[in-house]
Amino acid sequence: MTRPTARVLALLEILQTGGTRTVADLADRLGVDERTVRRYVGHLVDLDVPVRSVRGRYGGYRLAPGYRMPPLMLTDEEALAVLLGLLAGRRTGLVGASAAAVASAAAKVRRVLPAALGDRLDALVDTADFTAPARAGDSPETEVLLALAGAARERRPVAVRHTRRDGTVSERTVDPYGLVVHDGRWYVTGADSASGEVRTFRLDRIAAATVRPGSFEVPDGFDPAARVLSGLAEVPRRHTVSVRVHATPEQVRARIPAALATVEELPDDGRGPVVRVRLRVERLDWVPSLLAGVDRPFVIEEPEVLREHVRAFADRLVRCASRS
Repeated sequence: MTRPTARVLALLEILQTGGTRTVADLADRLGVDERTVRRYVGHLVDLDVPVRSVRGRYGGYRLAPGYRMPPLMLTDEEALAVLLGLLAGRRTGLVGASAAAVASAAAKVRRVLPAALGDRLDALVDTADFTAPARAGDSPETEVLLALAGAARERRPVAVRHTRRDGTVSERTVDPYGLVVHDGRWYVTGADSASGEVRTFRLDRIAAATVRPGSFEVPDGFDPAARVLSGLAEVPRRHTVSVRVHATPEQVRARIPAALATVEELPDDGRGPVVRVRLRVERLDWVPSLLAGVDRPFVIEEPEVLREHVRAFADRLVRCASRS
């Protein structure tokens, strides 16, 4: 904080925490000498801020009781936290206030922010998508998040340093098509220079993001949220499950989240609509209950061992139904 105006505002923020502050303490907090602190206090008094001088051994400066500063001062991280809270609450239904009330509150916060920071946060609001109510997750660096949001809005490529699940670090350039929040984590999806394909990356695994010259076009009809969810369903796991289900895609999607499975529509076999459901899982023991929840006839294609899990699950249900 190098500008005198910024230090004067910082002095006011310190005084607002309450109590009497010595000149020496204020000088140390602001990184200036005691004479400069007295000059800053004079600036506040000139602005009609009621700063009181307290004499004596434990004297210093304090604010008159009940005074609160009208302007809002937020760091980048604080502004991000406020606007994201409002945005997530509105889009996931976590906030009971009306959409108009949430939008009004966000607009008031936005008006008192510096133009540069406000523009970067606008980019995030314009490009972010929320798929579900969030849980506690790993947070990305604020600078990484804002850089990717701005690049997504302006269609600019971004050079990133990404760490894979196995700890391998790679440098690559990504064309960010969009940002998505799912289950407490941030993701960016877009064209990846390393693979030449559309990829999805967790933002908490990106250590640095630098916007590069150039531009790109987002494919027509591209849905960032849908791409992230399908990408999560295709992450390599220990077991690959394939099941044919006599149901429509909508019936399956109503019971199985898109982040868990991909659904492929197959030709009608004469007995009604058919889809192929594919899952990648580390354990098979919970898959039978998932399939039972769909409540539609199904045929296991792979793996063969899944049949034993389904039989065991069915036997447990029968035993429970037989108990008095």
